[in-house]
Amino acid sequence: MGFSAAAMFSYEVSNSIEIVMTELENGVDQTRLAAAARGDQKVLADLFDEHRDRLMALVRVRLDPRLKRRVDPNDVLQETYLTIQRKFPAYCANPALPFFLWLRLETMQKLADTHRYHLGVQARDIGREISIEPHPFSSAESIALAERLLGRLTSASHAAMRSEQRQRVNDAINEMDPAARELLVLRHFEELTNSEAAQVLGISPTATYGRYLRAVRRLRNILEDLPGGVEALVS
Repeated sequence: MGFSAAAMFSYEVSNSIEIVMTELENGVDQTRLAAAARGDQKVLADLFDEHRDRLMALVRVRLDPRLKRRVDPNDVLQETYLTIQRKFPAYCANPALPFFLWLRLETMQKLADTHRYHLGVQARDIGREISIEPHPFSSAESIALAERLLGRLTSASHAAMRSEQRQRVNDAINEMDPAARELLVLRHFEELTNSEAAQVLGISPTATYGRYLRAVRRLRNILEDLPGGVEALVS
C-alpha cells in the first residue's frame, strides 16, 4: 500500500522542521558544552539528564530479554555517565559526533559491556548497528516493536487474539530486512530524527528518508496480512 500525496507532504514538512530544530538545539548545546568543557560538572550533568529519556529508551529496547530481571537500565545509564565524565575532555578536543550521538555511542558500548559480563560468548554484538547474527531468542527490537504495535489490545475479549498476534508480529518482524527493522527502531523507539539516524547508519538523510518510507510500507503490509488487518490491532 502506497502513501497518499497528503501523507507524503506531511512527512516532508515534519522532517524539515525536525532538522531545523535539531540544528537549533545543537546551537544551544555548543554554549553549554563550552561551559562543561571548562569544568562545570553541573552543566554536564544537566546536559546528560536532558537526554536521559532517549538514552533510557535505547537501553530498554536493546537490553537482551534474558537480562530484563537482572539488569536495571538506570544502572546502565549511571555507569555510562561515569564514563562520560571521564571521556568528556577527549570528546571536547575532537568532537567527531554531535553531543547526543556521542552519548548514544557510549551508552551502546556500556550496554555491550553489560551483555558480555552477564552472557559471555552468548552475548550478541550490540556494538553493531544492525545485528544479522542468528539468536535463539526473538530480538529485543522485535519484541518491543510487537508490544508497541499490539499495545492497545488490552481488553479481556482481545486477550487471546493479542497473544496469538503478538507471536505472529514477532515472527513477521524478524523476517524483515535487518536494515529496515533497525531503522524503525531508531526512529520509533530511540526517537532519533531523520538526520541523526542518517549519521548513525552512515548514509545521507535523503537515503534514510527513502529507506524509512519503504520500511513503513513493508510493516504495514505485514500487519494487513494478519487476521483482521490493521484495524484488528488498533480497535
